[in-house]
Amino acid sequence: MLFDKSKSNPRVLVVDDNFSIHADFKKILVGNDPAGDDLHELESSLFGEATAKKHLLKYDVDFASQGQEALEMVIEAEKQEKPYSVAFIDGRMPPGWDGIETIKNIWKVSPALQVVLCTAYADYSWDEIQKSLGETDSLVILKKPFDNVEVMQLAHALSCKWAMSREIEGRLHQLAYYDSLTGLPNRDHFLTHLNRSLDNGNRGALFFIDLDNFKRINDTLGHSAGDDLLEIVARRLSQCVRSSISDRPGSLDSANITARLGGDEFAVLVDRFDTIDSISAIAKRIINTISKPIELDQHQVLVTPSIGISIFPDDGSHISDILKNADLAMYFSKRNGSNSFNYYQQSMNADALKRLTVEQNLRIALDSNELSLAYQPQIDLGTGKLSGFEALLRWNSQELGQVPPMEFIPVAEECGLMIPIGDWVIKTACQQAKEWIDDGLSIPRIGVNVSICQFTQANFLETVREILNETCLPAEFLQIEITESLLLSKTVNIAKTLKGLNELGVQIAIDDFGTGYSNLSRLKEMPINQLKIDRSFVCGIDDNLKNRSILTAIIAMASGIDLGVIAEGVETDGQLGFLKNEECDEVQGFLISYPMNKEMASEYLKTKVFLPT
Repeated sequence: MLFDKSKSNPRVLVVDDNFSIHADFKKILVGNDPAGDDLHELESSLFGEATAKKHLLKYDVDFASQGQEALEMVIEAEKQEKPYSVAFIDGRMPPGWDGIETIKNIWKVSPALQVVLCTAYADYSWDEIQKSLGETDSLVILKKPFDNVEVMQLAHALSCKWAMSREIEGRLHQLAYYDSLTGLPNRDHFLTHLNRSLDNGNRGALFFIDLDNFKRINDTLGHSAGDDLLEIVARRLSQCVRSSISDRPGSLDSANITARLGGDEFAVLVDRFDTIDSISAIAKRIINTISKPIELDQHQVLVTPSIGISIFPDDGSHISDILKNADLAMYFSKRNGSNSFNYYQQSMNADALKRLTVEQNLRIALDSNELSLAYQPQIDLGTGKLSGFEALLRWNSQELGQVPPMEFIPVAEECGLMIPIGDWVIKTACQQAKEWIDDGLSIPRIGVNVSICQFTQANFLETVREILNETCLPAEFLQIEITESLLLSKTVNIAKTLKGLNELGVQIAIDDFGTGYSNLSRLKEMPINQLKIDRSFVCGIDDNLKNRSILTAIIAMASGIDLGVIAEGVETDGQLGFLKNEECDEVQGFLISYPMNKEMASEYLKTKVFLPT
């Protein structure tokens, strides 16, 4: 490997108390012979560029007459980030340090420096040198007297070796401290920077950033698309932070870092700031920048960040506390709707402990038979007969008692438990429906809510097929309820899964309709059977003209495209009367019946009296 001559010349330091030696080294390594240059030019013009110059590698050579002076020069070179690559050091330099002592002290400052120890035969033995300097591959002994060629060869070979070592060291540093995918600083690099900031006593801010729905995008479009997404987000994040800081001269310090901690987690450290408003402004800009649409494999996707911010030293003086608190604040952002930011507050610790307790108990709930289903009737307003049951998940924990679904379902989704729990719900609901049918009880349909993470599993269609085969329930008795947000996705897998379910004979309902932003053309294109109007519209019928108008419009629209409609949350006779008048197909709610366990549901089916009188 040759020294990269496109960069600066290798620097050589000559340390000798004899100034005539300085002149000799200068002549050998630098060459200052105008006549020789003129001769080279004449040779080139006569014989072409094949004639090589006398010095293939140019050196910048400095001189010192004593070891102490040499050490100061090495220190200064390191400070300026212009280190020496090779040092030729004399063995004896009275009255100061000898060569061995000089090398010892210089290597403390510049351990990679390649050294040529110039000695007379009687100066040192090899055993003495090894005993003083230890085993090393950075030292060459050059016995006096030496000739020009030896010096040139050593200078060239050792400069190249030093350059190679520096390059390898740089690559290893890149691998150790930078993320290979995005090029951003990695976790170790970030923590080193954060620790330095804490040691400096600055008041800074740590942003903990998690990408919402990244796993779904990664699973749907593939890992290659997921990697592309992370690279795009990393670029956006870096540019955003740089521009945010440059927009506020004097208010923010330049010692900041943007890092990828792993997976879809990023972090930003603002080393110093004046006002909380400046930190909020950065968080808002990050959200706005990352949330812009991204084109991936001819699919336009939206990824949004959830951000948690901890301020130090206010929120902690140790790295672990600052990271933990920023992570906690991020969790609250994600729980409260994503695409937002929150500052850490002490009250979050109690909530986090509660969530951890829920998660720990939920992990054993399935195996401990703590989960069950409740069944809420759905009534056909045209006939007054039962049109189906919706199966609702319930959890009676041995430690926590009855845990509301709104508390444990988000936790199940976040910690990866929703898929096995969701499969259990479908299987249990199908088994119960088949049991009622075998007992001669009329159960037209059993509806099951399916989460986005469960529905987007590559094997979801096959799982449903296997459950239907195993329970022997005809497919037309099963209804899968999905959300509007899932319907909005344009990925091929979702459309393919919906088509496959339809071909099986499974019914599809859109749950909580009206709370999202459904594209009506998508409703018409997809094999949807029914819309379930969200309870928030139904509960306002009695005193809200807008809600009545919305309900009327939804019912009319659904009828026009041949979709059934069921209104959820019916609790009063007034609501029921209005829905009858508007020719809503079905209703569900506390006015009809509260959710029941399977024993009560069995008795309910036997009465055959479904609408309140």
